[in-house]
Amino acid sequence: MTLEEALQDEVRLTRDQNLTSIQSYLLAEEAKHPQATGSFTWLLSAISLSAKFIAARCRRARIEAVLGATEGENVHAERQQKLDVIANETLLRCLGSRPVVSIIASEENEEPLILRQSEPGDIRPYVVLFDPLDGSSNLDVCGGVGTIFSVLHHDRRSDAPENSVLQPGTHQVAAGYVLYGPSTVLVMTTGNGVQMFVLDPSIGSFLLVDPQVRIPDGTKSYSLNEAYVNSFPEGYQRYLEWTKNNGYSQRYVGTMVADVHRVLMKGGVFLYPPTDKAPQGKLRLMYEANPMSFLMEQAGGKAYSGTQRTLEIEPEKIHERTSVIMGSPSEVDRVLSFLQ
Repeated sequence: MTLEEALQDEVRLTRDQNLTSIQSYLLAEEAKHPQATGSFTWLLSAISLSAKFIAARCRRARIEAVLGATEGENVHAERQQKLDVIANETLLRCLGSRPVVSIIASEENEEPLILRQSEPGDIRPYVVLFDPLDGSSNLDVCGGVGTIFSVLHHDRRSDAPENSVLQPGTHQVAAGYVLYGPSTVLVMTTGNGVQMFVLDPSIGSFLLVDPQVRIPDGTKSYSLNEAYVNSFPEGYQRYLEWTKNNGYSQRYVGTMVADVHRVLMKGGVFLYPPTDKAPQGKLRLMYEANPMSFLMEQAGGKAYSGTQRTLEIEPEKIHERTSVIMGSPSEVDRVLSFLQ
């Protein structure tokens, strides 16, 4: 191909694929619903704004001396990283300023934060749950980290406002994650497929790069921490032994957002089995498993906790934990066949 032909191809590509920012995308989706009030768009814009701020702080973490742990612990008795606190406060402030948000629940806080009581005339106020900075300990070694979020409608039928948070994953109206790596990637769903955006720092906007993400099937790859294999239930051990004899490769970063993003892009399966020390599993159902399962199913994948569909679990506690198997349909089915 000559230089002139290459330039013509580039011009043609630019003409055929107009740049779409996340704001433009949300407004275009809103226009498809005459009854829309704009409140949902307003909420998601707060999340994208938070992501841009957190991304900037992650990039400058060592320069600004905000790496490492604080003196305190979170509700799970885990040592908080300095950027955990920064990311948490950023999301609390951005979402707290949106009148459409009634309740915020963070993995870092013991109880949900009730911002405002819903009134009879309110138009479907929202509940937002989030893990502000998944994998934050990886920041010290310049590893990928991420933010995970889930959006629910406020359930006015609950006997107490804070109980409105305890809804199964099937009730989610939106979910997504932001991966802070070589580029900042925002992947989300509102129940109409999965969209992927990438932050262009030169213009300060997330741009749509894939309007319909679909997970590949048939990839012989799995992602989990095999250090605890001896304490996994027998079915998981038999599955892992089977993979060794069938040409599978292992890929594991140690940040759920990064590992699930790779599975979503490349196919395969992500596993976080129960162990002797954590018989129910270790991932947070409301902050991690549910939003990621919603995304995975919307992209054509599957997500289970043991042999139960993750999104159908009825939560009993805001910080409830669970195990996870998610990824390409055939690979998830393969794992389930060993568990059954």
